[in-house]
Amino acid sequence: MAAARGVISRVAGAVRDVVRASSAPHLHLRERLYAVGLVTLIVDVACTLIAYVLERNGAKTEIHTLWDAFFWTSTQLLTVSSSIKNPVTTGGQLLDIFMEIYAITVVGTLAGSFGAFFHVRSQERMKSSPQRASHQ
Repeated sequence: MAAARGVISRVAGAVRDVVRASSAPHLHLRERLYAVGLVTLIVDVACTLIAYVLERNGAKTEIHTLWDAFFWTSTQLLTVSSSIKNPVTTGGQLLDIFMEIYAITVVGTLAGSFGAFFHVRSQERMKSSPQRASHQ
């Protein structure tokens, strides 16, 4: 139990450091996260409207309302499947492909951002610790 509290405390501290931008790497990571979040929100809203227009009158579609379109696009962007079947129109299918490519790109970008952040932080720790720096 104490170990779990320690992990939670360290994670909370790390999140706080990113939110507060307590160092240049924290600021850089925060800016990337905010940018990806904002762009993804815009993409989600735009794709919701496009999906609604393209799919609402399609034969055998399950997207009839803006909520259906929002639910479907959001789950696609999260790279999880929804209970709503795939689009039935060609435009809707092309939109689906775009959203899947976007989602995979975002996951890769976030992985790279976190990887770069942890690399810089480990380099900083190595420089600040004479004992660690001597082992390189």
